[in-house]
Amino acid sequence: MALATHPDAPAPYGLRFDAGRICLDLLATTHPSERLDALPALRAWISGSGLVPPGTPLTHADPDWPAAFRELRGDVGRLVRGRLAREVYDLALTHALARVNEAAARAAPPAPRAVHAHDGTLVRELADPPTCAELLAGVARDAVELLTDPAARAGLRQCEGDDCPIVYLDTSRGRRRRWCSSEVCGNRERAARHRRRTALHRTPPAPDRT
Repeated sequence: MALATHPDAPAPYGLRFDAGRICLDLLATTHPSERLDALPALRAWISGSGLVPPGTPLTHADPDWPAAFRELRGDVGRLVRGRLAREVYDLALTHALARVNEAAARAAPPAPRAVHAHDGTLVRELADPPTCAELLAGVARDAVELLTDPAARAGLRQCEGDDCPIVYLDTSRGRRRRWCSSEVCGNRERAARHRRRTALHRTPPAPDRT
């Protein structure tokens, strides 16, 4: 599990960046509660997701940005979970697809350029502050690429952890990954199994009534 370290992020503020795709990491911001309810949290997510190079200033973001990202998240979530459930495209899914396509086409994602750092190495930066539309386009295009790639689609998985809604991309050998995170849901499941075994061994045998 990756945690946000952006200075704007509330502390402690656990953001997940382990779903395998930027668009799936965005879906994870609903769990265990709403994560994108304010600008500091959104800035932390944008930085941690890799949509912008490290250290990119986002102070120009305005209060409308979180709602725009939540709206795109809802549309991507409908499409991804519709795919997992093998749902036939109904009106709601069709509208969600149209909005994701529109976001992907509205602007080009922020384009990084290589510049020399103080020590002479090349680092990435943006020529101009990224707009909200450009950042949304980066997420929307990632969703389009994921949903139109047969190999990637086949790796979509719903976490098997109790009450965990996170969807991830399974790239493990044999595609046998069961949890969004072995350290989070995997550990919880192993601990639950241990408690069940312990309780079973402590249960006294039934009295012999013969």
